[in-house]
Amino acid sequence: MSYQPPNQGYNQYGAPPGNSPQPPYGQQQYPPPAGGYPPQQPAYGAPPNRYPPQQPAYGAPPAGQQPYGGGYGAPPQQYPTGQQSYGAPQQQPQYPPQQNYPPQQGYPPQQGYPPQQGYPPQQQPLYGAPPPQGYGAPTPGQYPPQQGGYNQQPYNAPPAQNYPPAPPTLGYGPPQNIAWDGAPDAEALRKAMRGIGTDEKALIRHLATKDPLQINMIRQAYKSRFSRDLLNDVKSEVSGWFEDGLCAIIRGPLMQDVVLLHGAMNGPGTKEKVLSDILLGRSNADLNVIKDLYRKTYHQSLESAVKNDLSMKTERHFMMVLAATRAEESAPVVPQQIDQDVLELYKATEGKVGTDELLVCSILSQRSNAQIGAIAYTYRQKFTKDLESVIRKEFSGHMEDALLHQLRTGTDRAMRDALLLEDAMEGAGTKDHLLVNRVVRVHWDRNHMEQVKGAYQHHFHRSLTSRIRGETSGDYERLLCACLGE
Repeated sequence: MSYQPPNQGYNQYGAPPGNSPQPPYGQQQYPPPAGGYPPQQPAYGAPPNRYPPQQPAYGAPPAGQQPYGGGYGAPPQQYPTGQQSYGAPQQQPQYPPQQNYPPQQGYPPQQGYPPQQGYPPQQQPLYGAPPPQGYGAPTPGQYPPQQGGYNQQPYNAPPAQNYPPAPPTLGYGPPQNIAWDGAPDAEALRKAMRGIGTDEKALIRHLATKDPLQINMIRQAYKSRFSRDLLNDVKSEVSGWFEDGLCAIIRGPLMQDVVLLHGAMNGPGTKEKVLSDILLGRSNADLNVIKDLYRKTYHQSLESAVKNDLSMKTERHFMMVLAATRAEESAPVVPQQIDQDVLELYKATEGKVGTDELLVCSILSQRSNAQIGAIAYTYRQKFTKDLESVIRKEFSGHMEDALLHQLRTGTDRAMRDALLLEDAMEGAGTKDHLLVNRVVRVHWDRNHMEQVKGAYQHHFHRSLTSRIRGETSGDYERLLCACLGE
């Protein structure tokens, strides 16, 4: 079966969609009948449907044997806590199925993990789901001028700040003490590094499959029991890209983002791809948490650091992003605004001599993922050309890569990450600094990880893990494959 993009299939133009949850890859069809917007991607962390079984995870115990500490590769145990966990899988209301569209098809299902359990449900709606009052129901107003970026034409749409913001992703919210004991893993990690030699396989086994909250508990237990720092101990025992991968896991997603951002701008040159990986397509909540920790860690605002390293229109693009003023995913997709955005994008690119780069940057930096998906679909319907091909034609270099990253976040996040992983491996030599962090970043959300593996299989006709095995070796290879559940 050839790759079919997800997304397509809205009701008649201007009418709210039926909002049935996005089916998993393997049940999507494109294109739909003309005249509507595509349904949006599943909410971050939402579990896909069933996956067929695959090989046991690296280091998994034999069948029927009770795994140590909850089991290598097993989903996290339930965490009864007194507070709501940020980034938890969301329990969404069931909507009636959309009418007049055939079943959708796309990626074949991949093996996967059962839904992560134990986190209380968030109140955030699925991407693209209408707010309680329905699409376009609020009294039409105008968008205020965007902060820190290009001032747009006002559109007839409700102000974005009227809609509830999404909470930070798991690992980016306030520290939490969960009802999960990290002491057994902490003791096993200390044992693996005590004395002469290091048990690298034990390090992989006890770190590669933990979620951000579990990693935090292991760090705390290690410090409490041994009065030692887990990160420093691991650094003293291993080296190379294997060390980088383990340290990325031990730091957790938030601190690793901050460390990578500082490293990308410290010293000669700037690693623009690292900036894009971390900052583009993020929620306002995640960006604000990243900025806050960066300032506390390095005593400098992230905005000033970026200004010192970037210049001209690339700098202005990232200032728009760092303003953290995107439309929230709870905001509706307003047809009039989508039409206006599509027209503005056309006039800024194909409809004129030259390109208005900042207008394109502003639209893709300020709109929600649901709105970007609708913009991409409508652009193709109106001008019979993919917006991605327009960006490739009109832009080049880092600006092209950054805009494609933002566009794909709204149209197909799984394919975006599959292409990023291949980008780190293609050509002469492996870009390990990108590969190790992209794998670790994907592995924090296991359900999304399985979707990425499915997208990679469909696009490149080979498994992601076999590709990684061909580019890496030794403990480094084993760590990356373990992060991917194999």
